[in-house]
Amino acid sequence: MSKTTTSDETAASPEEAASPEEGDLGAAGSQLSTAPAETLASVPGLGVIGWARWFWRQLTSMRVALLLLLLVALGAIPGSLIPQTGQDATKVADFEKAHPTLAPVYEKLGLFHVYSSVWFSAVYILLFVSLIGCIVPRTWQFVGQLRSRPPGAPKRLTRLPAYTTWRTTADPEQVREAALALLKKRRFRAHLVGDAVSAEKGYLREVGNLAFHIALIVMLVSFAWGQLFKSEGNKLLVEGGSGFSNTLIAYDDFKSGNLFGVDDLNPFSFALDKFDGTYETTGPNKGTARTFQAAVTYSVGAYGKDKQDLIKVNHPLEIDDSKIYLTAHGYAPVITVRDGKGEVVFHDAVPLLPLDSNVTSSGVIKVLDGYRNAKGVTEQLGISAFFLPTYTAGSETASTFPALNNPVLNLAPYHGDLGVDSGIPQSVYQMDKTHMKEFKDSKGLQLRENLKPGETMTLPNGAGTVTYEGTKQWANFQITQQPGSGWALTGAIAAIFGLAGSLFIQRRRVWVRAVKGADGVTVVEMAGLGRSESAKVPEELGDLAGILYDRAPGAPEHPDTPEPEVVPAEGAEQ
Repeated sequence: MSKTTTSDETAASPEEAASPEEGDLGAAGSQLSTAPAETLASVPGLGVIGWARWFWRQLTSMRVALLLLLLVALGAIPGSLIPQTGQDATKVADFEKAHPTLAPVYEKLGLFHVYSSVWFSAVYILLFVSLIGCIVPRTWQFVGQLRSRPPGAPKRLTRLPAYTTWRTTADPEQVREAALALLKKRRFRAHLVGDAVSAEKGYLREVGNLAFHIALIVMLVSFAWGQLFKSEGNKLLVEGGSGFSNTLIAYDDFKSGNLFGVDDLNPFSFALDKFDGTYETTGPNKGTARTFQAAVTYSVGAYGKDKQDLIKVNHPLEIDDSKIYLTAHGYAPVITVRDGKGEVVFHDAVPLLPLDSNVTSSGVIKVLDGYRNAKGVTEQLGISAFFLPTYTAGSETASTFPALNNPVLNLAPYHGDLGVDSGIPQSVYQMDKTHMKEFKDSKGLQLRENLKPGETMTLPNGAGTVTYEGTKQWANFQITQQPGSGWALTGAIAAIFGLAGSLFIQRRRVWVRAVKGADGVTVVEMAGLGRSESAKVPEELGDLAGILYDRAPGAPEHPDTPEPEVVPAEGAEQ
């Protein structure tokens, strides 16, 4: 048996082996992928058709597809850093006030609505078209490769990157049959062509490559579909309150995609039965939430039966394709207001907004109708409220713990006109004091008192009373409909597996030729060719040659011949 080493004279690269000067490998040296052959760019012919063809070839090249994908990623950066009109119009307005010079430039560039801007949509559509233009021809080409057999062996196997040979007393037919059985056992697609066995393996590389790009298209379509038909709204509910019905007017705030319609809202309703929150009482994490959950009763459809469930952080309630997330929590003191005659003019739980992690909260109690002062004159009351769930002497400006350990409610009442009838929208958590007057105490100072549950503030001059009855809890829920999210997740998973397959699976070909030599002894040649020069091809060929050598051992006239060893071509990865 003889060992053949590879050198510049005996084993050129696949490209050199296929050059006309050295002789053509034919189909054996054809590309081991579905990537289109690179050709030098030429000036398109005159006319619209020539330019259209040139533009299409550029657009559907993988290089341009990657560039467009990079542009989409770069375009998403301002969408994450700059306030967006579709997400928070208030922040956009604040940004415009704070940056009067920069804001008009951003507006012209569409940076306040990046994802619906013309330039982002153009890049997005071009990327979509480019990927389809890349994938369709590659898919048909790959289908053709799957339907065809591995190409026959080239005339000179010695010129391939990995090569070995030996002489054996076995008949050529026996060697070829043994090689065919061995390669099929190793999951090669193998068949006999003339005096050689041709085999190929690693088709999953191209499957992974195509799957990755198809998955990108699925993700793009899912993202676009989700943006066009999505809806997202928020609703604050108090324990034991009236609940929520999934209609447009029931939301505190609502935004949707351009193609979303009111009829697309899923019919359901739910109410907050109880909110449970527990916190760490000691240690460095004191005050950190341990449990954070809302017990709700919900029903689906107009005549659905009531069902109970728990909504936790990152564990939403799913109804059809709607998801209900628990996003925030706070306290709602129960307030009773009586006028000068002792008649109740207001009784409700008033949600206050948290200011810090210990749920120090503030808000406004507004009495809009039914109140009359001691003189019988109709007025409106506005009461500034500052709430501490855990009051500690010496720390009057902030709560020391988020739980209701020692609740104190600080109230500062006003009377007059709240301006709610002016037609200008107002926040329920803020008070316009333009036409409001302070209540004064006996010293002529603004009336302000700290109340504990069950205590009452008496307004001066017989103007009435304000009683702090107790405290309920509220929870804020985000209701979303995001069609296409499941497809997007599927596409992302498929893209990961496809990319892994295209990176770690190598497509390669192996040929085994067995013919009678001039002296009547069978000469066995084995050679391998991969998509790129790698140590894996010589290693695999050496393993196969060793097994085949055991089945067709060396000729007796060479008793001391070592087992076949494959030496990779010069420049191959070691």
